[in-house]
Amino acid sequence: MLLVVALALSTVGYELALPNVNDAPARVAAIVRSHDGSLGRLPVPTKLAEAVVAVEDEHFYSNVFLNVFDGAARAAVASVHAKSDPGGSTIDQQLAKQLYPGGTGIGGTLQEIALGVKLSLTLSKPEILEMYLNAIYFGHGYWGYVAAARGYFGLDPRQLTWAEASLLAGLPQAPSTYDPIRNLALAKQRQRHVLDQLVVNHHLTAAAARVAFRARLPLKVQHGRV
Repeated sequence: MLLVVALALSTVGYELALPNVNDAPARVAAIVRSHDGSLGRLPVPTKLAEAVVAVEDEHFYSNVFLNVFDGAARAAVASVHAKSDPGGSTIDQQLAKQLYPGGTGIGGTLQEIALGVKLSLTLSKPEILEMYLNAIYFGHGYWGYVAAARGYFGLDPRQLTWAEASLLAGLPQAPSTYDPIRNLALAKQRQRHVLDQLVVNHHLTAAAARVAFRARLPLKVQHGRV
């Protein structure tokens, strides 16, 4: 019992020593401004939101502590296999890493987990997802989902089809590698994975996912499209 109490007190102390996250929205806005982007507002477009959650953090809407445990376990596995900084595993952790960059390795990961918990307890899930999508890089010079939807497709994010939303949702993991303008084949492979996750999480039927994968992608390329 004493060990449990001591561990709980040390955890609370560690949390209190970390930065306050009340300035998270302001930090997101600063990132968008620094890249001459447009700040997206709630609600996040449904197709894009479901695609991102399905591929990045399928337990995003679960109890915060269940989600943290799942993310920490995946981060630990990644650390063992890669022998490098595993980065944030949950959307909350990834947002924390983007807004409050710290060290690398296990120390940095612990900070991201703790700040992710703070964000989860301070903000609603829709707010966290909206800030995450505004603050991340989608490749080809596009920061935030508004710039990505307009830049790749010339569309407002709410006009995205499942084909377009699933392609965008796959980019943040490796924006340069999956840049569909430069590496369309790799981007399509990643899109297929996103669509498979949408099927697993019951957002799409297998037939609808096949239709989305085969759909033409009206990517903007300077004066034309592909």
